[in-house]
Amino acid sequence: MPDTDGREPLALYVHWPFCVSKCPYCDFNSHVRAEIDEAAWRDALLADLAHEAALTPGRPLGSIFFGGGTPSLMAPATVAAVLDAAERHWGFTPGIEITLEANPSSVEAANFRALASAGVNRVSLGLQALDDETLHFLGRAHSVTESLAALDTAQAAFGRVSVDLIYARPNQSEAQWLAELDRALGFGTEHLSLYQLTIEPGTRFAAMAAKGELPTLDTDEAAHLFELTRAVTAQAGIPAYEISNHARPGAESRHNLTYWRYRDYLGVGPGAHGRRGGLATLRRKKPENWLAAVARNGHGLESEELLAPTMRAEEALLMGLRLGEGIDLARIAERTGLGIDAIIDTRAIDRLAGYGLIARTGDRLTVQEPGMLLLDGILAEIVR
Repeated sequence: MPDTDGREPLALYVHWPFCVSKCPYCDFNSHVRAEIDEAAWRDALLADLAHEAALTPGRPLGSIFFGGGTPSLMAPATVAAVLDAAERHWGFTPGIEITLEANPSSVEAANFRALASAGVNRVSLGLQALDDETLHFLGRAHSVTESLAALDTAQAAFGRVSVDLIYARPNQSEAQWLAELDRALGFGTEHLSLYQLTIEPGTRFAAMAAKGELPTLDTDEAAHLFELTRAVTAQAGIPAYEISNHARPGAESRHNLTYWRYRDYLGVGPGAHGRRGGLATLRRKKPENWLAAVARNGHGLESEELLAPTMRAEEALLMGLRLGEGIDLARIAERTGLGIDAIIDTRAIDRLAGYGLIARTGDRLTVQEPGMLLLDGILAEIVR
């Protein structure tokens, strides 16, 4: 089935999987390397990039995101080579957003100016917390002093800066979080990503929780902090535009909006996911397997799966209702070929609207402020 998204700008995700010996942040031992052949990996990335470009002619890039292990330790020459190739293959929309994910270590901060010269114009900085005890608990090696020095360097080097923080941490009081949030708002960054601590299966935190060694906040306390966070950031002029992301008007992450608005994005590099013309693409995850696949096939693809219309509609709902702007049901119907009644349960929507949790105006469906706390349950109710 043809994809009516075919004229919208694309987003490009470039996955750099490596953490090297001087980087303490990687949780995947298989991705830690004392050293790598950067030229070989750069050439493979460029080949993987060229493969995707051949499949998407005539569509410019609106955003590029370098993520993964520790992309801020990529050689600036590699970043520049990827950006040059991307512009040559696709062309850039005016004011393209080019983001790089970074940890706030002095080692990475030393690379910021060179990365900005290579073409990066936005950095997403994972501060995570603003007290040393919590950083140690989270397994971070940087200190608050180092974090703030890295932030100063980032703000001097890049035109746009986003900061990540984690809240609803064990034993964290309302007063403690408000003080930390107020401090973060004082940094003057245009974008904040504020995530509640979650316990993922198979992690160190999950093992601690199973042993009763992790005193997590109860549901009501976490919900209160969530509501408080949204109220405080809105008052400060950085309202939530997505369930965990806050920005000054016009400073929203264009790249992440591509995901949430369910538009096409291309993923290159080990383990990268993508959505291209109704296909779900997946690159080989293990770095050496990806590298061998590129050498053998000219790309690192492991699979391309044609998604059924119902699956595409479900993904669009799950992603789009995270946004304050909500979703355009007519657009989802057009892209999938499904009728609106086949996409959503209209009776469930009417019922939830009666509780003030959701609103439908024409073809626009939005989750209301009280409903954001209950988003998972709302999605379970309305998705066909």
